[in-house]
Amino acid sequence: MAKNYAEAAQKILGALGGRDNIAAVTHCMTRLRFVVRDESGVDTAALKNISGVMGVVKNENQCQVIIGNTVSQAYAEVVKLLPEIAGVTQETGKRKITFRRIGAGILDALIGTMSPLIPAIIGGSMVKLLAMVLEMSGVLPKNAPTLIILTVIGDGAFFFLPLMVAASAALKFKTNMSLAIAIAGVLVHPAFIDLMAKAAQGEHMAFTFIPLTAVKYTYTVIPALVMTWCLSYIERWVDNITPAVTKNFLKPMLIVLIAAPLAILLIGPIGIWIGSSVSALVYTIHNYLGWLAVAIMGAIWPLLVMTGMHRVFTPTIIQTIAETGKEGMVMPSEIGANLSLGGSSLAVAWRTKNPELRQTALAAAASAIMAGISEPALYGVALRLKRPLIASLISGFICGAVAGIAGLASHSMAAPGLFTSVQFFDPANPMSIVWVGGVMALSVVLSFILTLMLGFEDIPVEEEQRQTAEPVQTVQTQQSAS
Repeated sequence: MAKNYAEAAQKILGALGGRDNIAAVTHCMTRLRFVVRDESGVDTAALKNISGVMGVVKNENQCQVIIGNTVSQAYAEVVKLLPEIAGVTQETGKRKITFRRIGAGILDALIGTMSPLIPAIIGGSMVKLLAMVLEMSGVLPKNAPTLIILTVIGDGAFFFLPLMVAASAALKFKTNMSLAIAIAGVLVHPAFIDLMAKAAQGEHMAFTFIPLTAVKYTYTVIPALVMTWCLSYIERWVDNITPAVTKNFLKPMLIVLIAAPLAILLIGPIGIWIGSSVSALVYTIHNYLGWLAVAIMGAIWPLLVMTGMHRVFTPTIIQTIAETGKEGMVMPSEIGANLSLGGSSLAVAWRTKNPELRQTALAAAASAIMAGISEPALYGVALRLKRPLIASLISGFICGAVAGIAGLASHSMAAPGLFTSVQFFDPANPMSIVWVGGVMALSVVLSFILTLMLGFEDIPVEEEQRQTAEPVQTVQTQQSAS
């Protein structure tokens, strides 16, 4: 993005219809995520023409502005302009309820809640992998205090995931964060975990004569998310019925006494059932199609990223790794998808005569290949030139098939790239190291060759210079491959 983030933030808000049209703003790894009050006030063309904006994804009143790896710096400038609403969704007026809006609302709640948690999840995953590598290599013996502490550090974000989800969802649903965390804390309290363990062994456990369902809530997402959504309504209802003189103590007491048992007896078990059903559906398809499911996912992954739908798989991946120790469908498919976009970008950098495009392509390739962050390559190169995207999709399918045939699986959740390839190493199968290296090399080489074979319409140097001088970066249809 342009170095003048303050100026870019001003332009972005202007294209979104001004400050008064912004109801909420958050960000993920590469995108600014806005909720607007009136979607008709958004000038999509103007947004795309802002220097540093790689693309725009709109879905009714949701508008995602793709920035790339420097999104946090852009977000900081946006927050300075919108400090009172950053991260908090405001009322946008009543809307007609349709199945489409319900589906969009569920996806928005899931993605909006999970996106802020991704850094903690990735950080924890990489520390757990570090502990695994140190044990595998013999540097630290099993049960060594240092190894145990490293494992606990890496596992903290996962074990207490319900609390993190509750805090993030409280911002999303405009409810009291401390109450949401307190209620989620009940689900991971040691005494409650002990009760659930006894219930799982067949002992009769009940709360006010109502039998308890044996459920393990650590490492879960859906129960805390649904619980916090319900809490937003419970809090408003209790606020309406409690006298003003008693609100300081009676209101929070009633909220906790209503919401916590509801979470334990109803919401929690239903949330676990929903999460387990989604996971079962995804991996039933995997079991039925085998390597073909991984290949298909590898081909469509960039398209899912374009729509933001890739975040829908986050709870499924987390729950699957927590239950089985590994995930063998979505994560392996990302190897080919991410590195293929990097290979295509390298081919563009090799072939283009435009120095500005070459610099963009090289930076995007490094991000995708080394760190597994593919959006700069997707929006800055592949979509811009069209044919490199086709080459990436073909390569993603082939490399996904190879990863599926090899039976690769990830033991944690980090964007697959060279730096994070250790997550696919299986201590019980030393050949997994060879397979991971082979799939990564194939992804880069195959997409590189396919991009050169398909070709692309280069961006004229003089037109790139004109865009910089305006200074507006315009990606016109005639600049892309037909």
